[in-house]
Amino acid sequence: MSTDTQTPVRTPDRRAAARYRDLLASERGSAALYRGLADAAAGERREILLELAAVEERHARHWADKLAALGERIPEPGRPGLRTRALGWLARRFSLDAVLPLVERAEHADAGLYEGDPDAAPEMAVDERSHARVLTQLRSPSAMADEGARGILRRERWHRSDRSGALRAAVFGVNDGLVSNTALVMGFAGSGATGGTILFAGLAGLLAGAFSMAAGEYISMRGQREAYEREIDLEAAELRDDPEAEAEELALIYRAKGLDAEEAERVAATIMKDREAALDTMAREELGLDPDELGSPWSAALSSLVSFALGAVVVVLPYFFGAGAGALVAAVLLAAGALFTVGAVLGALNGRAPLRSGARQLLVGALAAAAVFAIGHGLGTGAH
Repeated sequence: MSTDTQTPVRTPDRRAAARYRDLLASERGSAALYRGLADAAAGERREILLELAAVEERHARHWADKLAALGERIPEPGRPGLRTRALGWLARRFSLDAVLPLVERAEHADAGLYEGDPDAAPEMAVDERSHARVLTQLRSPSAMADEGARGILRRERWHRSDRSGALRAAVFGVNDGLVSNTALVMGFAGSGATGGTILFAGLAGLLAGAFSMAAGEYISMRGQREAYEREIDLEAAELRDDPEAEAEELALIYRAKGLDAEEAERVAATIMKDREAALDTMAREELGLDPDELGSPWSAALSSLVSFALGAVVVVLPYFFGAGAGALVAAVLLAAGALFTVGAVLGALNGRAPLRSGARQLLVGALAAAAVFAIGHGLGTGAH
């Protein structure tokens, strides 16, 4: 009689086992990375990195237990991967701050790894989302100050007035309307079309582009806002279902900011007493979101529509009052002045030299208009 009475492993179990092994290896690799970075750190930063490593090791044990439940052999931990060894060496050779942005980006990419995963423990999704924020706060004060100073020079004036996304939509709307409609009008002018035809084409381009831009901006901003609202709703659910884990997470973030463990826990406990304050704080500290400033889709859409129309009407204006060479010359001069002005404004908003940015914008717009004018001229000559 045969003694082989084992039931073959089902395909779904084999697939699950393969997935668990991959996740086990990934969590072990993350734990090894954090321990390697901890070797390049000292004091509170070292302790936080070791705590992050312990969290990843806890995740690894979860997947090892899942493998064991399927009757699978649990692989022995191997040597850390090349990336882990390289990042650890760079941190020791140069500084921890040199590699933290790289690790932070990877954590942001993996933040949703366990969202909706029925095989993951409930707290695992929370842990993964918080790691990137903790790493951001771990950067040294000098590195954060340097980055902040550069950011202020590049962005402060822009963001100060762009709370709803309207300024961004307005500036780029003017630019898009100006460049696209200038090229369109120049194409018709090059073809030898009459003044009335050029005027009609310019107005058609203005209307089509303005409403298209408004619709696109609304959809984009609406989707962004809904994504942000979903993140905040998830955070609210976590605060309701597991407030202890959220308090630990908040304390860890404050420790990364520089508070000692006792003070961080005290501040976190105080905040967690007020559910609304806790949600607002977690949204800002963990998600990097301001719940009061998620952006207005209608404001952005209206701003985009009006600004595109303002940019597009510039080159059309001369054809309201005349035709022929005089209208063409006036259109070219108006478009050139507007291109330079818009480029200079964009440069100023981005902290760059306005004259250089204006000249670059003028050159790019002129090349586009000249190319379309030449194409229109060729097609018009061929048609005649």
